[in-house]
Amino acid sequence: MLTWRLCHSTRLLLRQSVRAFASSTRTRAENDALLRTRNIGIIAHIDAGKTTTTERMLFYSGHTRRIGDVDDGSTVTDFLPAERARGITIQSAAISFNWPPSSANDELPKQKEGISSNVRRSSIQHNVNLIDTPGHADFTFEVLRSLRILDGAVCILDGVAGVEAQTEKVWTQANHYQIPRLIFVNKLDREGAAFHRTVKEIGSHLHAWPAVCQIPWFRAGDRRLCGVGDAVGLQGLLWEENSDGRAIQSLSMDELRKIEPTFAEELQKARIALVELLSEHDDQMVENFLEYEEDHLAIPAMDIWSSLRRFTLQYPQKLVPVFAGASFRNIGVQPLLDAVVDLLPSPEERPDPEVNIEGVLTTLSDLLNGTLALSPQDKKRKPGKGLANNRGKQSTILQNLQGCALAFKVVNDPKRGVLVYVRVYSGSIGRGLPLFNTNLSITERAPKLLKMYASDAVDIASITTGQIGVIVGLKYTRTGDTLLSYNGMNPKTGPPSPLNTLQLRPITVPPPVFFTSVEPASLSEEKQIAETLQILLREDPSLNVSTDPESGQTHLAGMGELHLEIARDRLIQDFKANATIGDIEINYREAPTRASNTHTITIDRDIGGKKARASCKALIEPHTTTDGLETTETTHQIPLPENNHLTFSHPTIDFSGQPLTTEDTALPPSLPLPTIISSITNGITAALARGPTNNFPIHSTRIKLELDPASQIFPDTTPAAISIAAREAVKACFEDAAQKATFSLMEPLMAVRISVPESDLGSVIHDLSSARGGQILSLDGGVDDTSTTSSNNDEDTPRIDIKKIYAPPDPFSSGYVTEGSGVYGGRNRQVIAKVPLREMVGYLKSLRSLTGGRGTFVMGVDRFEKVGGQRLNGILRDIRGS
Repeated sequence: MLTWRLCHSTRLLLRQSVRAFASSTRTRAENDALLRTRNIGIIAHIDAGKTTTTERMLFYSGHTRRIGDVDDGSTVTDFLPAERARGITIQSAAISFNWPPSSANDELPKQKEGISSNVRRSSIQHNVNLIDTPGHADFTFEVLRSLRILDGAVCILDGVAGVEAQTEKVWTQANHYQIPRLIFVNKLDREGAAFHRTVKEIGSHLHAWPAVCQIPWFRAGDRRLCGVGDAVGLQGLLWEENSDGRAIQSLSMDELRKIEPTFAEELQKARIALVELLSEHDDQMVENFLEYEEDHLAIPAMDIWSSLRRFTLQYPQKLVPVFAGASFRNIGVQPLLDAVVDLLPSPEERPDPEVNIEGVLTTLSDLLNGTLALSPQDKKRKPGKGLANNRGKQSTILQNLQGCALAFKVVNDPKRGVLVYVRVYSGSIGRGLPLFNTNLSITERAPKLLKMYASDAVDIASITTGQIGVIVGLKYTRTGDTLLSYNGMNPKTGPPSPLNTLQLRPITVPPPVFFTSVEPASLSEEKQIAETLQILLREDPSLNVSTDPESGQTHLAGMGELHLEIARDRLIQDFKANATIGDIEINYREAPTRASNTHTITIDRDIGGKKARASCKALIEPHTTTDGLETTETTHQIPLPENNHLTFSHPTIDFSGQPLTTEDTALPPSLPLPTIISSITNGITAALARGPTNNFPIHSTRIKLELDPASQIFPDTTPAAISIAAREAVKACFEDAAQKATFSLMEPLMAVRISVPESDLGSVIHDLSSARGGQILSLDGGVDDTSTTSSNNDEDTPRIDIKKIYAPPDPFSSGYVTEGSGVYGGRNRQVIAKVPLREMVGYLKSLRSLTGGRGTFVMGVDRFEKVGGQRLNGILRDIRGS
């Protein structure tokens, strides 16, 4: 199996080589535009203030003339009717603006090791491509596909609720894609806001050292949030109350000492703590500290910004800059935008995109530099030997590669048609040019290109490197497909081989856990329903459509109840489908309890008008562990989804070495060993889709195949025949095992994280453990525990001593946590539990009833577990409708 994670040090080395190559093929204006580009996303738990913050960013940048309100349904990025009706973000929305709005200096500052030496980047106008992502757990895939193409992110935390469950989830997802992040602690104007506790939770929950760059400024008289203290620039930023937030008054430390001496003293402590934290991890900051005679306050702000930027761009990101404010009260957004430009990377400063070309994992820079062998002769040579002779031909092929892009989203717009959102990683995509889809091996033309501004769009001539744009009119392109623009390309075959196999790292689609039935109102409606479902699937690959072979019923599966509810509304209201939607059900699994006998199936039939013959010998047995099996000289292991494993065995085939020749394996030239293995795997995957007892997918099964070319491969054998033979042999094994013993039913066990007020904790725990059969794993006992969370075993995760984290006190917060006390006061508590998914259907309503509407939860599949006893009888009655 290929892995898409390359060694970070290797990627850093490769990154340097592609910069010189790319810069030499671009004009200075194009290079400057790329350096002034920021592709960022807003990520957070639901209701943390993502869309509200985005609205302020658009207003202060001059993109809009009024501030939209989520409650009024007047926001720019939440433009779908379902989003405005529910007050939540359902699909990610892309929008572009400039920050700052205008700049007198039109030249880039002088660079020193990629960092501005004397001018802040935020003093020069940059183009910001922003994606506002959903916060609800049901729309995790929207976040995943956005993170896949982003260069940086702003994580927003609710200053009252702190680090919530979905925040931890999206933070982990951002770690997976190595996305540099900033944190903005929002809603500090609300009663119960606790900046101190929230900063501590960044260390305990997100496993990063919070570098506090701003502290909240609460007015001494009435204790209302009026501004922030800038620990980097040593100044107070004051906003006028009940204004649009455009005017900001800056006060020096001397002025602060006169009017707010306590706040000035705390701001000085924040600067000292920030310098100390940076000095612990940055040698350059230590030198600056010594140069300024160990005076924390004397170090220039630019040196601190440079150090913060180095840490932000580092992977793993050990330190995360933290900013403060209240977006709804228009406080703190402009400094946050400055930080986005100052600290987050341009496309040039991101790791090189990973690509797969003919099964070889490499980087795009390695390919563009010509160091990757493209010819069959070069592939047989050892690296560095004899490649120079073919460099001329290879260089010509690469020079004709005009653009390489990843399609990360497909939207069916009622006015414009199908919109394909793309991120260009190399070259440019031009209007009217043919594009080769390497995933589907088809060519489509790009008749129209757009720059999106949420629901509005502007026509453009091309989409250049590092930019996000939309292609209108592509009929077949899906999420995750790679698109190539190649000069002189054959429309049928695409670019020259093996360039036509080039694929950027795909977007992982999480498996669905809920499903519902879709019944057409009449036979005449079946075609329309099927076409409409295909449109939904193309837009949202986390949806899944299948057909029950016994009843003929169509099943629509998704990530959660709200996910399916939105899909149902789109099906009926937007597409006007005349269909009946059934109740939401659970996607169970089946697993064998006993091994089957060995079955040999021989296929001898016409396939595609040609006679084809193949044979397959297989048996199945339970696979009780989640560990893979080692490949030996005579066996080859292939892990399959749902904890299934495939084992090939043959004493004369060396699976652990290099691919063998035709003579070694007794295989015909038209059927090399990789083709046979691929065909068998495809057939077995089809057989695993439905079990023999209740037609649920197969789980935890080991399939053993004996591969004997002499008895199983014939002159008229084709890959399709091999696939059919493998599928039928495994099905025969399933039926045999089912006659010996009943297949066990496996249900999804969910990892649930629930946030509830302290006063409701007891009733929620009792409901989980008694009524729902859940297992309580832990309670969030306090942020001042000095130990790190034990659940995260990543060796790259830094050990965080919570007591060493600086955070200003919260004297006005009712939920204030006293240092070392572990007392929560009125704040929320988090319950972590494992609960069967069947018991979590409709849980949101129950939780709101138990907590007066204040409880929230997120959940994800932890594993599948066998069901027994009375619960099994109840589930079977529900499945069979008896």
